Amino acid sequence: MSLISLTHIVKTYRTGDETLHVLKDVNLTVNTGEFLAIMGPSGSGKSTMMNIMGLLDNFDAGVYTLNNQDVTHLNENQRAHVRNKEIGFVFQSFNLMPRMTLLENVALPMVYAGIGRGERKDRAADALTQVGLGDRVDHQPNEISGGQMQRVAIARAIVNRPAVIMADEPTGNLDSHTSLEIVRIFQELNAAGTTIVMVTHEPDIAQYAKRIVSFRDGIVQKDEPVANPPQLFSQEVSS
Repeated sequence: MSLISLTHIVKTYRTGDETLHVLKDVNLTVNTGEFLAIMGPSGSGKSTMMNIMGLLDNFDAGVYTLNNQDVTHLNENQRAHVRNKEIGFVFQSFNLMPRMTLLENVALPMVYAGIGRGERKDRAADALTQVGLGDRVDHQPNEISGGQMQRVAIARAIVNRPAVIMADEPTGNLDSHTSLEIVRIFQELNAAGTTIVMVTHEPDIAQYAKRIVSFRDGIVQKDEPVANPPQLFSQEVSS
């Protein structure tokens, strides 16, 4: 079933007299339960597409449907509401609040969702346990490693039980071993039914997804399933 549908998406930027065509009539569908990697060189349009999918950026033409809702013409308040309800974000730079505990960082999206304090605490603790940090709830970001900070960011992304997780270069600041730990968590979440869209410039990371969409010069150059992606987790996770 289609979770994300982008039809004839056009995005341009204007600088002085010059018009830069970043996305040129792009069509893209993401089905519920997919693990999709988006690739492409710098300037290919992949990050712009991620920002549009995440309702962080507008587009000039086309139609965007997210979880059966047409989100093409929403105002900023409406977009913020849909973002908080439907999308969990994981960024390259973690974006944790330095003076909050890990538990408080993970609970933050639920504050905006109007969830009560007791439930926020329980769900944040559960999410941290899910990413292997259940014993670190009272630590602050400066007391843990970069890989652990990215795990906290994943916990924060899943705590509102969104329809999709959007990860923008989530392994970009991590070494190769730690990167695989992060990808393993994504695979576990995906095996449990979570839809994941991940932007990466690393082919060795993209191969762990189930499908790779490659952008070049503002168009989709390739859209192919991954044959037998390597599994980094126990198959028991999906049972």
